[in-house]
Formats: sequence, structure tokens, C-alpha cells
Amino acid sequence: MEKQIITKLHKDFENCAHEENGVEFWYARELQNLLGYEKWGNFEGVIEKAKIACEKAKQKVADHFAGVGKMVDLGSGSKREVSDIMLTRYACYLIAQNGDPRKDEIAFAMTYFAVQTRKQEIVEERLAQWDRLQAREKLSLSEKELSGILFERGVDNQGFARIRSKGDAALFGGYTTQDMKNRLGVPDKRPLADFLPSVTIKAKDLANEITNHNVKKDQALQGEIVITHEHVKNNRDVRSLLAKNDIYPENLPPAEDTKKLERKLKSENKKLPKVVKKLKSKK
Repeated sequence: MEKQIITKLHKDFENCAHEENGVEFWYARELQNLLGYEKWGNFEGVIEKAKIACEKAKQKVADHFAGVGKMVDLGSGSKREVSDIMLTRYACYLIAQNGDPRKDEIAFAMTYFAVQTRKQEIVEERLAQWDRLQAREKLSLSEKELSGILFERGVDNQGFARIRSKGDAALFGGYTTQDMKNRLGVPDKRPLADFLPSVTIKAKDLANEITNHNVKKDQALQGEIVITHEHVKNNRDVRSLLAKNDIYPENLPPAEDTKKLERKLKSENKKLPKVVKKLKSKK
């Protein structure tokens, strides 16, 4: 997610934050707009799912979803009361969890409401961590797809490993997978990708996707030798694109172990119900 998008979303979410008795909260009808839901009826369905998740976490729904009435302008100078819900940070987090993660607003909200600070730099850091984990998962999927396609084209597991290694050498300027593991201090039994920065993970994934696409559409790409040539070419092309932006994958420092990072983020999320503040129902 680009920095300008994060900055705008952070400002929007901050502007809609309220506080009462030392407890911060957001109104559901305002959150509806923040999360990109046009119809209140559709958003109510997400709220109901969040309430169920709240109950399963052994939290009292009324402590986090407090019903209220609000006066709204009708545009003709008159006003009428509509039902609304005061939502704690925890309630908002549960709502975001039940939204569409492909939407920038939802992806941002999941992080914004998960962290116990509203500082933008902390939110940005957490978003970057989640982005890297998602990129790593996407790379695993593209590698699995490539392995399956190659098997159909007469390449066994050992052949796939050789193709992938030669692809790495093309991407890393001649350094093999093992060379890069040595350079980055990666344990022997761990995948190199678990210690790569986001940009390199995404570069490997892009090369895989191009190979997958080309092999599927061209029946002439059969056997290890031919497909190796194709995969090496695609990795070189991706490397060329990176180099144009002065990015050389072999020179980038290692990133935090994705397995360790995943455990840390999951652990933080499990602590949420223990640290969130609660509201009292307005009904």
C-alpha cells in the first residue's frame, strides 16, 4: 500500500475517532463510509459477524457494541433520529476482520485497529509486516502452481528444484540459492524466501507467474531444459526491471524471519481482548 494512501486513510480514521470517559470509539455509520460500504444493510451483516466473533472471544457484546440514536439532517432543514452503534477499537477490529481484505480500506483498518497506538509510523510498520507475510504466502502458491505445471510437462521434483535454483541465480546476479542463503545467514533447512525483503519476494513471485503463464499457453514448452531456459529468461527480465530502479537483490540485507514475524503478529492479536477498553450501552 502506497504511503500517500496510508496517510489519507490514517487522517480519515483519526478524524472520525471520538472519546467518552477516556474510551475511544467510532460510530458504525461513519465507519461504514470509511470502509467503503455504500449500503447500511450490507454493513449491518458485517457487524453481526463481528458480534459473533466477539462472543466467541468470551467478550460481552454490549461492552463493545453500544446502541445509540443520532439526529441526522434530511437535507430539507429537518432532522430525524436514526439508529447507530458506538464501537470500541476492538469492535472495529473485528468488523475489519470480517471485511474484504482485498480492499485498501479493510487492509488498513485491520492494522489501524489492531495496534494500541494511533501513531501513523507504527501503523505503517505493521502494514509493511502484514504485506510481507502476504507476499510470502503468494510466493508459496505460485511455486506450488509452477511445480504442478512442470510435473505435467515431464519435470519431476528434482528437476523443479534445479529449475528454481537456476532461476534464483538469474535473479540474484549469478548467486545460487545456496550462495544467497550463505550471504544472508539462512539456516540450512529453511527456505531462502523466509528471510528475503518484500521486494525480492515479490520479484520471485512475478517471475514464477510469468513462467506459469507462458508454459500454460505454449504446449511447445516441454521438459526440463526448455522450461529452464524460459524460467531463467523471466528472472533475468525481472532483475533488469529492478536494476533500472537501482535495486540489486543480492545486495539487500536479510529481513526478519517470516515464521517468527507471523508468530509475533498472531500473539499480539490474541492479546487484544485483554487490553481493550469497554463501553456502556446507551440503550
